[in-house]
Amino acid sequence: MIERDREDAAVAVVPEGVGRPFESKPLDEGGTHGGRDLTLRRRRLNLTQQDTNASNTRSVAMRIYYDIDLTGRTITTRELHGEEIVRAGRYLIAKTLLELGAATVDPLSPANPLIFSAGPFAGTSFSNANRTSVGCKSPLTGGVKEANGGGSFSYGLGQLKVAGFTLHGASPEWVVLHFKKDGTIDFDDAAPYLGKGNFEAQEMLHKKYGKKVTIGLCGPVGEYQGLLAGIAFSDKDGRPARLSARGGVGAVMGSKKVKAVVVDMDKIPPFTDAKKVNVAIKDYAKMLLADSMVTNFYQKIGTMGMADLQNALGGLPVRNFSAGQQVDVKSGEKFKMGGDHISQLNVSRGGEHTHACMPGCVIQCSNVYVDASGKEVVSPVEYETLGLLGTNCGLSDPDELAQMNFLANDLGVDTIELGATLAVLMEAGLGAFGDVKFMADCLAEIRQGTEKGRLWAQGTARVGAHYKVRRVPVIKKQAISAYDPRVVEATGITMMATAQGADHTAGNLPRLKTREMNAEQIVEQSLAHQARVAANDSLGLCIFGMSVTNPNTEFLVNALNAAHGTSLTKDFFEPLGRDALRLEYEFNRRAGFTEKDDELPEFFYSEPLPPTNHVARFHGPDVHAMYERLPAV
Repeated sequence: MIERDREDAAVAVVPEGVGRPFESKPLDEGGTHGGRDLTLRRRRLNLTQQDTNASNTRSVAMRIYYDIDLTGRTITTRELHGEEIVRAGRYLIAKTLLELGAATVDPLSPANPLIFSAGPFAGTSFSNANRTSVGCKSPLTGGVKEANGGGSFSYGLGQLKVAGFTLHGASPEWVVLHFKKDGTIDFDDAAPYLGKGNFEAQEMLHKKYGKKVTIGLCGPVGEYQGLLAGIAFSDKDGRPARLSARGGVGAVMGSKKVKAVVVDMDKIPPFTDAKKVNVAIKDYAKMLLADSMVTNFYQKIGTMGMADLQNALGGLPVRNFSAGQQVDVKSGEKFKMGGDHISQLNVSRGGEHTHACMPGCVIQCSNVYVDASGKEVVSPVEYETLGLLGTNCGLSDPDELAQMNFLANDLGVDTIELGATLAVLMEAGLGAFGDVKFMADCLAEIRQGTEKGRLWAQGTARVGAHYKVRRVPVIKKQAISAYDPRVVEATGITMMATAQGADHTAGNLPRLKTREMNAEQIVEQSLAHQARVAANDSLGLCIFGMSVTNPNTEFLVNALNAAHGTSLTKDFFEPLGRDALRLEYEFNRRAGFTEKDDELPEFFYSEPLPPTNHVARFHGPDVHAMYERLPAV
């Protein structure tokens, strides 16, 4: 396991190793790099303190965007200013992919760009504002994909004044990209790290590059382009445990032969009015800590608390979506897979149940789960993992779920897609629901990349088709999240319609009472919420802060104006989200998607879900046209 240093909790911490066989060398006058012909087309940007204090505020708040041609190992840079920095994340990804014509490319070919974007507050302790958006054409769905993750990766990018970068082409050999403090990027040999689990690879990378770096890592499944693969980012304590997980983004990273991206830590980046930004950081934290959703739900229980609610409502995925409730609590049974039980269990063992996944975040909805002896098993256990890798596979013991969660983290795979895939294998008769040994054996096959393992690593839809399983819970070939659309209808409509494919985070409304509402009314609620979510995703903000962020858009834009010299008003916020949604819809239209792709699998319409016995009420034509109501960009 990775060593921890609590005094330096904002950075990954493994002691530096001795000997650096692939250490980079200075750029030669002739344009070669240590004898390697890299021909780096790079503007040297040495921002001195004098530059920082200059009257030209556009230069003070400037950020750099890198376009990296992996095939020829050439780099071009662009200076970003003002709104160019602010319009990041999900908006930037959809806009860039459209401009590059990515809708019609083979997603695992060199022609598919892989985009990494940091938000406008990246590099600071602005709470929940250091998320990293990763985007490409999804090899899982064939549509647009933006998958964002927490951790310290964007924190590191921001400190180097890097707004983001796009990986073009494919490297001829496996490579580690190293973003250095001096503004240069090295291409280092990745051969020593290939085939390693993420925790071993992470430790080896820290031994080479030191402790004050943050890492984005392609795991062993991504190496062979398994579509379960995400991209693992360092959490604030150095674990490779925060994933941009969904849509096969890790497979795209593997197709480009980029094993890891290492980013040096530095210092808080310059802003137009640093004093106002610092005040905003403190005021935002105060607002979050005064919010009951933050203090009573996210801090006290964490996302796993949603399991208790969904079990009570009957919308929890159980045994491959064949039931909506694992335990009848009203009859006196104990629900051990819920947040109420697990939080108390974990705290009683000495686990950390209020834990920040990224530097500066005061929401602290993450956790460090420990076993009966107090030894760390995994960080974090989250609701979606509890639902898909847990109850959906028939597990009822949180200790067994935590073990599977760790194995998934070590492989760097999406626990939603993995859990849905394993349950389909169980449905096919290859294993029994609740058989944790069968699950571990499947993960071993996937790790080794055997013939069966590579098949299973292609995800739920393809595995279901191979074994001719009838109940395959996917939309646009991506596994449905842990909200059964027969019961959690508003979230179901979001998952049906979103260009992202079966992704609850695109607009989750799990508490909305919809049984007396018609399709038009639910679509209206879903679309409005999707716009707000997309705005947060386009600013590098975690959506778990929305209970404070969304009602305080004037405060937010004032902070953005202080940071980057813009003149935004509160009316900037939701149109940003709507623009992102329209761009994503247009991408999928160009990729060939129609209203048929918004349809739920047939069993959701024909199989009543116990205990509510509801069936799905809505179809693709009911939801597909919602994005046509959005204004043109």
